[in-house]
Amino acid sequence: MLQNRCRHSSVLPHEICSFCNTTTPETLLDICFDYINKHPETICNPGFSSEEDLQLLDGLSLPVEICERLLNVRNNSLTPVDSNFINLFRNTDCTRLKRVKLRRQSEIKDQDLEILLKHNLVELDLSLCPNLTPTCIHHITENSSNLLFLSVGEDTDIFPVRMFGKSPIGQELYDKGYIFYAPNLRKLTLKGLHLLQSDFYMILLYPLSNLTHLDLSNCNDLHDFSYTQHLINLTSLILYNVHGIELMIPAICKLTNLKHLDVSQSKDDQGKYEKGDKILSSIVECLPKLTSLDISGTNLAGRGVAETLNGSVCDIPGLSSRANNPFQYLGLYETSHDACLRHDIPAKLIGGNANEEQILVAALAYLDRTDMLQKVMNELFHLFRLENIEYLGQALNIVLEAMSRHLHERHIQISGSATLFYIVKGTGPELHDDVRVKRKIITTLLNGMSVHKNDDTMMRNGCLTLCQFRIPQDVLFDYERLVNILLYSVYGMVQESFVQRIGIYLLNSLACQVDGHQKVKLGELGAINRMIWLIKERLERGLCDDVLEVAWSTMWNVTDETPLNCRKFLEHKGMQHFLQCLERFPDKEELLRNMMGLLGNVAEVQELRHYLITPEYLTVFARLLDSESDGIEVSYNAAGVISHIASDGPGVWAVQEPSRTYVLNKMVSAIERWDLNSPRNINYRSFEPILYLVQVFHTPECQHWAVWALANLTKVYPEKYCTLVEREGGLRLLQKLIFHSDVPARVKDLAGVVIENCRNFQASLDG
Repeated sequence: MLQNRCRHSSVLPHEICSFCNTTTPETLLDICFDYINKHPETICNPGFSSEEDLQLLDGLSLPVEICERLLNVRNNSLTPVDSNFINLFRNTDCTRLKRVKLRRQSEIKDQDLEILLKHNLVELDLSLCPNLTPTCIHHITENSSNLLFLSVGEDTDIFPVRMFGKSPIGQELYDKGYIFYAPNLRKLTLKGLHLLQSDFYMILLYPLSNLTHLDLSNCNDLHDFSYTQHLINLTSLILYNVHGIELMIPAICKLTNLKHLDVSQSKDDQGKYEKGDKILSSIVECLPKLTSLDISGTNLAGRGVAETLNGSVCDIPGLSSRANNPFQYLGLYETSHDACLRHDIPAKLIGGNANEEQILVAALAYLDRTDMLQKVMNELFHLFRLENIEYLGQALNIVLEAMSRHLHERHIQISGSATLFYIVKGTGPELHDDVRVKRKIITTLLNGMSVHKNDDTMMRNGCLTLCQFRIPQDVLFDYERLVNILLYSVYGMVQESFVQRIGIYLLNSLACQVDGHQKVKLGELGAINRMIWLIKERLERGLCDDVLEVAWSTMWNVTDETPLNCRKFLEHKGMQHFLQCLERFPDKEELLRNMMGLLGNVAEVQELRHYLITPEYLTVFARLLDSESDGIEVSYNAAGVISHIASDGPGVWAVQEPSRTYVLNKMVSAIERWDLNSPRNINYRSFEPILYLVQVFHTPECQHWAVWALANLTKVYPEKYCTLVEREGGLRLLQKLIFHSDVPARVKDLAGVVIENCRNFQASLDG
């Protein structure tokens, strides 16, 4: 299990290893919320359509915990939060919300936000909601008496340039004295605001004197920041990727209650200061309460000339005053002159790229910063590829969280999925005992593959990682979605790509090992017609490759004891493609075996057998009785097809040539040539079709093939097939056959071989 490989450090905090000790099953509560998200009719009035607004069942009232969980589950799924869903919360007497977090919800509109704000929210987090407009500012003001936390992330333009642009702000805004009014606000996050005058920030922040946390990441035109001096309660200030920090330093240094300051940069053209040592020294000396400081991407750490103060050594000159009072956290990722590599750094936790521990700390610190996170994820990937990882649980947790938060960021999905490959491959059997971890990894991969299904690299990483799991056992919980993704990889990706190949191999594995219901589902989702498309494409190019062979193998598996899929094969002109492949590639043993195995499945379906009774098809089947391709497999499967056709009696053989007698005699001759000790490349889940033939007394040739098959399988693979024969009542039927007067002696002898094989196997177990 993962926890056996996960070492806890005295430095890395325990909470970032939350996937340790998760062998307990998924909670019933989690299962219920997931089900309701997929089936909203569970709690909504029946008869709603996708165009109608959802409404709670009459008399149903939901507490705040359930309402918030419903919204969060929907927000974190691939199903969008739209007006239809938001209508659930329109009635504030029946529903309660306090904390609302919406990310990347392109269908959310102003009226939807107004419904949510009517709940007098404590927390509102909006990010990547492009259809919201400045009208939202008024909604916030009207419903902000309880609002403590407000976050407006990227691409949520409720402060557009046309309203607060370079032209002077209207006198009305000056007279009003605020942009929005939220007197109790404690935490404010505004990200990615550009081309706004400093007057905007002055008016925005003026009434928010109770702020304790302010995040202006990626905002520009902040000027000298002097308009923040009234924010005496401010303890956290984040100015990540803000241009012109040097001009703001004097104002920052007056915010003496700051405990966390972030002036980090990810852009190469920013973060360079003429006197970095002095600026850093000034910051830490003026802000004595600082416990967390991030100067990543800057030159504030200097060149690394060690300084000694009161007997303590510090390799970062600007931090020498903190040599005896180390920071809880210090961000040094990609600082100039490799500050994170130095020895004497006054910090307990360091975010950098010097070693595994620093990289994990940096990843945790930058989970919400896609540009920085992308770099850190690449570092993490190279660690897994080249080295032994010490903190496996922490790394897995961070990778999954990063991929879940940034589902639409291609580079994070690619580096994350590549890292997951090495994690899953490296853990091996240890992972198989932890169901929740496996499901989380697989769900995260499928989410990424669903969103980036046209990206060859992402699909390749995802498929390779899925191959490390037990197929199909580990993926059955999300079977349909996986099948859809794999079918797209076969049909929608570049032809002859690696993704197409691995996709069809995974599909074949799924088709081979799932039950009848899931085989039917494979057919409903389009497996048959996609395989036929692949076959047609290969025929047009005259190419017989592994894709063509596996396409037939997949259809062989998906039609096994599944009449609906057998019918689909015929409806999609499968027999015509069979004849064409036989003509173009007559010497391809694997191809012939797979095709005849599939036709054996079709022949087992009584209502479909008449489609096979044509002179052309019967001539081909008779000819293939002489085939020596792949040992006896092609000849064996041809005999199986003929036996099932003949089992319906002479009356259905509605062709003159080849005659029924001729074909049956030829089949018996072929059976007698086969070696009873031949190893087999076949897998029976049930002997029902064969045991059906054992009872066809009007045509002993059918019995001959069936009894030979049982004799061979119980002799070569007794541990698998002896039990199956006995469990399905085969021994009783064989005894009846032996005592029947019309059965040929050779068939009776073979029946005796089967019975003897089963007795010997049972004796070996008893002895």
